[in-house]
Amino acid sequence: MPNTKRSRLVATAVAVTLGTTALAACGSEEGDSEAQSGPVSLTYWTWTPGMDKVVDLWNKGPGKEQQITVTVKKQASGDTLVTKILTAHKAGKAPDLVQAEYQALPTLVSNDALADISGEVGDAEKKFAEGVWQQTTLGTDAVYAVPQDIGPMMFYYREDLFEKYGLKVPTTWDQFAETARELKKKAPDIDLTTFSANDSGLFAGLAQQAGAKWWTTEGEQWKVGIDDAATRKVAEFWGGLVKEGAIDNQPMYTPAWNKALNTGKQIAWVSAVWAPGTLTTAAPDTKGKWAMAPLPQWSASENVTGSWGGSSTAVTTDSEHKEAAAEFAAWLNTDGEALNALAKESGIYPASSAAQLSGAFTKSPEYFSNQADFYTKAAEIAQTTAPATWGPNVNVAYTAFKDAFGAAAKNKSDFTAALETMQDVTVADMKKQGFEVAE
Repeated sequence: MPNTKRSRLVATAVAVTLGTTALAACGSEEGDSEAQSGPVSLTYWTWTPGMDKVVDLWNKGPGKEQQITVTVKKQASGDTLVTKILTAHKAGKAPDLVQAEYQALPTLVSNDALADISGEVGDAEKKFAEGVWQQTTLGTDAVYAVPQDIGPMMFYYREDLFEKYGLKVPTTWDQFAETARELKKKAPDIDLTTFSANDSGLFAGLAQQAGAKWWTTEGEQWKVGIDDAATRKVAEFWGGLVKEGAIDNQPMYTPAWNKALNTGKQIAWVSAVWAPGTLTTAAPDTKGKWAMAPLPQWSASENVTGSWGGSSTAVTTDSEHKEAAAEFAAWLNTDGEALNALAKESGIYPASSAAQLSGAFTKSPEYFSNQADFYTKAAEIAQTTAPATWGPNVNVAYTAFKDAFGAAAKNKSDFTAALETMQDVTVADMKKQGFEVAE
């Protein structure tokens, strides 16, 4: 591995967790002193549905006035897009703007693909919760993206069936476990919920809520803490419930899971703010029967949630129009008209705190018409989102989770052993790629 790249990776590692102010944009300064003259054309890679309609508002409004035109080019999401961005960047042909999930930012920054836009969008910080904004700064004075949407986690339950079985909504995880056991005694064929081993992001969010820090640094080395005490506590908790049969062990998003939700065989779901859209499709016959509450806490005195999903808008180091691109990124994710359009056309839950209580979010989702305060409560929960720490090989860790926890859930075996496997696979991959990892 070339020394120059190693230096960038170390710098990023230190910045992610230590809050150093030394890391500025890692690569080319081209465009930083941009002197715009004449029309500017920008290209934006995104997977969000309906984004072209939202961008039209820019092109016909602020963009037209400033002669800045943005063209949307739809892409696949996840690792596929990250790989495509890095490939294009190596050829010096990355687009001006990209949509990036929060956990992908360290990988893109360490590969010199994203520009520091703190000088252009710094004032936007006050529009977002601290834990949300932190994910785009990697703990530094630099800003590598503007938050777009978030997925604060919540607890969903069948209000009617909780009443039928005499259950109380759990406010702590201990109460959650007792509720699962109580339900099993009263209705052996009914499950409170399931542990789904095909959802790495769900497990990561639960660990985040517990205080986990999966990637940190030690000196000038990465330190991987996927099997830290906080995550081990989460793994032991869910593994114990699966082993004793208090909850189901089947994956989500399958026909069987949909049927369980729709027929009342599963009466609760640990999910995120976007759950109403999923429930509308998965359990159409139960519309108006669900309610949402804050995620159970590890201690009654705590008030924190994890995050499951979310993305940002970033400017690449290949862009020759950094200032114009950053201006569009800020508009897209803080302007009221833009955010209302994103909610309508794309179905996103905005990262912007103000937008969470305005426009499309003044009325409950149709599926939750029985809960008038749905979005008011969601906004309160979003403010308690725990900070997240991500590393350069999240994709490998997530794949290891699905393999190891998938087997453990199916066999009702030790989840902590699966966690150790996840840790070992992640560390081995980092070393293989040339990262220095502290033991």
